[in-house]
Parts: sequence; structure tokens; C-alpha cells
Amino acid sequence: MAGLGDLESRIMAVLWDTDAPCTVREVHASLQAERTLAYTTVMTVLDNLHTKEWVVRERDGRAWSYRPARAREEAGAQMLRDLLTSLGDPRGVLMSFARDMSSEESAFLRQALDETGTEERGRSRRKPKRS
Repeated sequence: MAGLGDLESRIMAVLWDTDAPCTVREVHASLQAERTLAYTTVMTVLDNLHTKEWVVRERDGRAWSYRPARAREEAGAQMLRDLLTSLGDPRGVLMSFARDMSSEESAFLRQALDETGTEERGRSRRKPKRS
């Protein structure tokens, strides 16, 4: 999963903030409040996002309707994984990141790791079903 440019990020934010799939016209209208963009620019960027597998599209009459391929949190986590892999020293990067965390961020991460560990231990302790 490649990273996103500025306009791609804004378009993804529009899609993530909307409950239903959006047409190019709806995304374009949403972005017009921020800056002037050509309709064809939005259409091209949505097509590129579809090629990059960031969005899924389906026919909506004569137009395409777009929705995110994954939740914002999942996409962000994948981007972090890709970045860590690309830097060549994931452990070093994580250590540096951990040293720079605030106490609130550190506490949250510890709690999340504890909860994840508890879930994994619970799965491995389940007894096999008897036939």
C-alpha cells in the first residue's frame, strides 16, 4: 500500500467521514468548500485511488460510486507497517518512537498491548471441540 499525497488524503478523509458510498460529484462538492478543484481532477484522483486499492467502486447508474477499501485505522496501521519495513530497522525506529512518547501515549500503548496479549492467550487456551 503506497502512501497518499495531499489531495488523495483529503479525498480519503471525505470518504471515511461519510457513511455511504460517494460519487465523484459528491466528493467534488465536499472539497469545494476548502479549495477550487476541477471535477476531472477529483475524478482522476479517485480513479488512481481505485488503482492503488485504497477505494472500491461500483456502478451507480451512469456514474461510479466510491467507498474506502478499509477503515481509516486499518489503513493507518498498514501505512505504519510499510514505513517501518521500508526503513530497514523497524526495532530501532520503534525504540526511538517509544522514547519520544508522552506518558499518556505510553500508558495507552501498554493497555492496548496488555489487552491484545490477553485476547491471544485466551485463544490459545481454548479447548478443542469434542466430536
